[in-house]
Amino acid sequence: SPVLQETRGASPAPRTMPLTDQSGDPVPPPALASLLPPHWKEEVGRWFAQDIPKWDVGGFVVGDEPHHAMLLGKAAGVLAGVPFADQVFREAGCTATWLVPEGHFITADEAAAKAPVARVEGPTRALLVAERTALNILSRCSGVATAAHTAMELARQHGWQGRVAGTRKTTPGFGLVEKYGLLVGGADTHRMDLSHMVMLKDNHIWSSGSIASSVAKARSVAGFSTKIEVECTSEADAREAAGAGADVLMLDNYTPAALKEVAGRLKEEWPHVTIEASGGITSATMPDFFSPHVDIISQGALTNGYATLDFSLKVPKPAAFERERAVKS
Repeated sequence: SPVLQETRGASPAPRTMPLTDQSGDPVPPPALASLLPPHWKEEVGRWFAQDIPKWDVGGFVVGDEPHHAMLLGKAAGVLAGVPFADQVFREAGCTATWLVPEGHFITADEAAAKAPVARVEGPTRALLVAERTALNILSRCSGVATAAHTAMELARQHGWQGRVAGTRKTTPGFGLVEKYGLLVGGADTHRMDLSHMVMLKDNHIWSSGSIASSVAKARSVAGFSTKIEVECTSEADAREAAGAGADVLMLDNYTPAALKEVAGRLKEEWPHVTIEASGGITSATMPDFFSPHVDIISQGALTNGYATLDFSLKVPKPAAFERERAVKS
């Protein structure tokens, strides 16, 4: 996961230490943009086009004189979504220079000071055309990254060595950005889509007749390269799934005490099987589910109902307006 700068003075976000390797040297942030599929720029172009289907009267008012604006971070959290915002500015004919790297934690002090995270240059009309689409993407992706970062820091503070993951509860058409935000924040994406991993849930089991037959049928076409996960609401379900060859057992809607007991027994018998805890778990309740026998804790809340971060894009205020304000006051 990306290097996140220390959050001195940031509250309520936890203090963040840079990631290091075994020798103690800082680990550079990965270039996550290289993960994105070829069509991602086309999607950004469609979002941009949706915001200006016909006239731009406001743009007509300001014209095309060269200008610049500062992109201000106004809330504490993790900056994420830089490639997508960058592409919006490029679509408009602007250039963004980022003053802090993606994954930077905007501290409470920086947010209070409205510290700039980027400088954007281009024709005045283009700056304002790109503004809202870029900010919408940035605020939402940063919100996901901040939630993911908070959850992972909580896990490490409690000494739990498993992974916090998102789910497929993403916004239609925007899931790529939300999954990207999970990675920037240091969490696991879980499966990206229906083709990424087989997940057999209650509806699959009820429709096919049994867990064992569902796993066998899935394996016959998924082959060796695709993992199979089974949603289990009882220990009997989990045992049937593990015995049938499931790779991942999702223990769904368990109480913390029952989860730990069942996970311990399953790991003793099938140590190679991945155990996932799921079902209404949030960062507030997550510590109750920490166990050395639990490998993954998934939270739908990370990409479903997350808080957004506040950003704004401002051109410099002319001195004449500053003088006029001073006279009025």
